[in-house]
Amino acid sequence: MAKVVEDTARAARELVHYEERGGVAVLTLDDPPANTYTYEMMQQLDAAILRARMADHVSVLVLVGAGEKFFCAGANIQMLAEVSPQFKYYFCLHANETLNRLEQTPKLVIAALNGHTVGGGLEIAMAADIRIARRGAGKIGLPEVNLGVLPGTGGTQRLARLVGKARAIELMATGRTFEFDEARDLGIVHDVYDAESRDAFLEKVLEYAAQFTPPNRAAKAVGHIKRAVQTGAELPLAEALAVERELQQLLFESEDAREGLTAYVEKRKPQFKGR
Repeated sequence: MAKVVEDTARAARELVHYEERGGVAVLTLDDPPANTYTYEMMQQLDAAILRARMADHVSVLVLVGAGEKFFCAGANIQMLAEVSPQFKYYFCLHANETLNRLEQTPKLVIAALNGHTVGGGLEIAMAADIRIARRGAGKIGLPEVNLGVLPGTGGTQRLARLVGKARAIELMATGRTFEFDEARDLGIVHDVYDAESRDAFLEKVLEYAAQFTPPNRAAKAVGHIKRAVQTGAELPLAEALAVERELQQLLFESEDAREGLTAYVEKRKPQFKGR
């Protein structure tokens, strides 16, 4: 009975906060103390991703954790210990579908790793396009082997694509966690920022994200670059080049392409509109 009450209370809470700051949608994972995700949180994350995807004025998504200590520590282990194997399967399936939606959304996604990013938390981050971490704020890694399971929300596949098969197997088989600077050296994290607090770190990430929004950047071109890479990487070269050509043609028909080409000829800075 207590478990039912707890689940109902969690479902009634806002576990993923959605905020728009200029052309950036900030999605904050918020389930203290470690921002672990449940089916309820994944449902809210899924809805927030769709909301940002459908918002014409949003060009970039930023994911961040609430509080100073955690981006996300992965799936809620107590929840997994109490539910049936069938629920676990459908829970993992939905989490995979949610992260696939994030990865396939034709808008740039930045994961702001403000604290510990382990297990499913790293799996969420790897579905983003760019990962920026706060130096000294926590550890990163996929330690699921210590629970007798594997990283089941895309971890085995996305990590291998980031660091290569041999290194990925070693990292997951040992289950070790490590500092963000090492993650940058491995190619898991793109950059590491110094910041005194989570809020100061997020401001730096948002400043970085702003460069990808109009009028600074042609957001539609950025989105189509992402689509070309994400789709093309899974196709034979000839088919991938066909995808690239079709996306390029769509851009040639856009207002931003006309503005970019005209500005170049006129030797001025383009003013993009994201259209």
